[in-house]
Amino acid sequence: MLKIWGRTNSVNVRKVLWCCDELGVPFERTDAGMQHGVVNTPEYRKLNPNGLVPTIEEDGFVLWESHAIVRYLSAKHGAGKLWPTDLRMRADADRWMDWAGGTFGAAFRPVFWGLVRTPPEKRDMKAINEAAKKCGELAGYVDAALAGRRYLAGGQLTMGDIPLGCHLHLWLNLPIERPACANLTGWHKRLLERPAFDKWVNTKIT
Repeated sequence: MLKIWGRTNSVNVRKVLWCCDELGVPFERTDAGMQHGVVNTPEYRKLNPNGLVPTIEEDGFVLWESHAIVRYLSAKHGAGKLWPTDLRMRADADRWMDWAGGTFGAAFRPVFWGLVRTPPEKRDMKAINEAAKKCGELAGYVDAALAGRRYLAGGQLTMGDIPLGCHLHLWLNLPIERPACANLTGWHKRLLERPAFDKWVNTKIT
């Protein structure tokens, strides 16, 4: 059985858990990271030298990096579903996965950590507000891309929706100013209707 190491309040772990549930892949999960520890033990560092989550192991195959894991699981269990068989559609999904981590995720991190995991007296509100403004601009790109589309790569949910779905769900639920993005909020509502998203992503923010 697939083994997953990671805490459920990690946005990157949520990507993997949502993906598994969409695909009907059974798994065993071990809490790891932050208050749960584990990640700095010699045993874990042999699996993942970065000491981060998530990490998976399946029949002796170990993989870390959340987007690589989502791609692997989608290709193995979701061909024609989360893993598009059409090359251009798959490239489109891949593009949004890369953008979610390298662009939006990087811009959003100061907002999330500043408002959720930093005590109020230690928050740098100037930096948080500047990052929130940048995130609003980036969300506008997503909103424009979703014009006439139900999901990021077309008419069906793909692996491309998973990383941004997790990040933008947080963005939509934090006490910050956001521009009106009708296409994006419509997409988010469709994600909320999915049982796997509701179970693993639409949870308490901590």
